[in-house]
Amino acid sequence: MQTSTNGINLIKQFEGLKLTAYQDSVGVWTIGYGHTGPDVRAGLTISNSQADQLLRLDLQRFEQGVSNLVKAVINQNQFDALISFSYNLGLGNLQSSTLLRLLNQGDYQAAAGQFHLWNKAGGKVLPGLTRRRLAEQALFQGAATC
Repeated sequence: MQTSTNGINLIKQFEGLKLTAYQDSVGVWTIGYGHTGPDVRAGLTISNSQADQLLRLDLQRFEQGVSNLVKAVINQNQFDALISFSYNLGLGNLQSSTLLRLLNQGDYQAAAGQFHLWNKAGGKVLPGLTRRRLAEQALFQGAATC
């Protein structure tokens, strides 16, 4: 499965576009639509098309990871919500989450109820993360968000 336009738009909406590298709320160097990694450093600048290209490359990794971790049958909206969640928090957090455990047990409603718990960075509740988790939850439950 690949991320749909709804999923990509959700990620773009919450990540925002920054063409110059910056440190995120926990100090990680970031550029484009939330791209991180050893290639991102102070002073780096990219174009819009490079930001889109980095997003596509990053999404491939998350699509493969989510596909490997999720054993339950999921629909496109659920997949997109999990991609956004993982893109923001990392596949390791998805892998160790109660959300994934409940989903793989087939308890879709209880899994959906886990999104809102992941709204902290550096131990602090962030309003932007609260909004993102609510949007991911709504998409997971079938509502279009963008």
